Amino acid sequence: MLKAVILIGGPQKGTRFRPLSLDTPKPLFPIAGLPLIQHHIAACAQLEECKEILIIGSYTTTHMMQFVTDMQKEYHVIIRYLQEFTALGTGGGLYHFRDQVRAGNPSAFFLLNGDVCADFPLKELWTFHEERQNALVTIMGTEATRQQSIHYGCMVREASTKAVTHYVEKPNTYVSTLINCGVYVCSLQVFHTMAEALQKKQDGYYSICYSASGQNGSHPGYMSWEQDVLALLAGTNKLFAMQVNNWWSQVKTAGSTIYANRHYLELNKQKQTDPPCQILPDVFLHPSAVVDSTAVIGPNVSIGAGVTVKAGVRVKESIILNNATINEHALVMYSIVGQDASVGEWSRLEGTPSDPDPNKPFAKMDNRPLFNTDGRLNPSITILGAGVVVPGETILLNSIVLPHKLLTRSFKHEIIL
Repeated sequence: MLKAVILIGGPQKGTRFRPLSLDTPKPLFPIAGLPLIQHHIAACAQLEECKEILIIGSYTTTHMMQFVTDMQKEYHVIIRYLQEFTALGTGGGLYHFRDQVRAGNPSAFFLLNGDVCADFPLKELWTFHEERQNALVTIMGTEATRQQSIHYGCMVREASTKAVTHYVEKPNTYVSTLINCGVYVCSLQVFHTMAEALQKKQDGYYSICYSASGQNGSHPGYMSWEQDVLALLAGTNKLFAMQVNNWWSQVKTAGSTIYANRHYLELNKQKQTDPPCQILPDVFLHPSAVVDSTAVIGPNVSIGAGVTVKAGVRVKESIILNNATINEHALVMYSIVGQDASVGEWSRLEGTPSDPDPNKPFAKMDNRPLFNTDGRLNPSITILGAGVVVPGETILLNSIVLPHKLLTRSFKHEIIL
């Protein structure tokens, strides 16, 4: 028997995802028509051996319970949400609920970060782990460019055995182009290593424990999986890495959702049997959406439940959330339209894609900060928060509009508060 654990953090994280996370928890944001972590659940549920999926985070149960109930009905697997009483870090939450993970004595468990998107090769990862008898943790790794690698967990591995000899989380200087994808297979014995790491930390062997954001973990149960566990296991012949060439990306910023949307649509191709309008694949169109026959949709578009798309509309490289309305002859490209938002007739919403450099092999998404060093807004996708109303014949270029705003004019390169 196998289990899976998905780490989703909490509302105090994901600030770079605003304003999208103001009304929808980041793990439940729809990408290619499915909530972000539903892609993780679907990948785990495909494994016959996986009997239980645990979701660990500090979101309140009211945010998560309906989703968990829906997922159990859809995938016929036990799914439970375990709420942390306080933010305990990537390792602390897992260790706090160790008895829940060990219940039933699974032979191993998958550990997945909730903010990654990938074509998850879980079966191959499990087989790789099983072949190495002394493996406590196997990391799914991928190649990055030399310049980008320092923004991820970097590892050096022994060529023949694939054992990780050195691991550094977000190093200051170049270590390796092999980076950590945030997807793991762990043996239950890893909890002994975690207990030792936590004990050492509490005894003062670790003077400082940094969280992912660079702040000190204040709670005594706080533990970083990457810095306190993986770095400790490196060089002990118990930590291994399997390098994959599958598509993989992080979802840190709102702009990265458009890139993730494109790849998930490609992975889960849906043939439109009777398209209501001209469709340029790949497109996800919710059955309850109403689309005029003269509209042109795609490529890389997801349209949510209850959306209305009127005559002459053009939508490409965008996500339209539930119950939004795109009025006649509007153009929406490289944008996210929030739920219940309205785009006026003949209006133009346009953003700037932040895709990886196609000319660099192994390039990843650049999750750039909102502002550049000059204090100006970095070009990115255009985002309408929930309930925003854009009047007719208006242009929005590279702008972010917070929820429930009624715009009266055009904006370029601005945040409308």
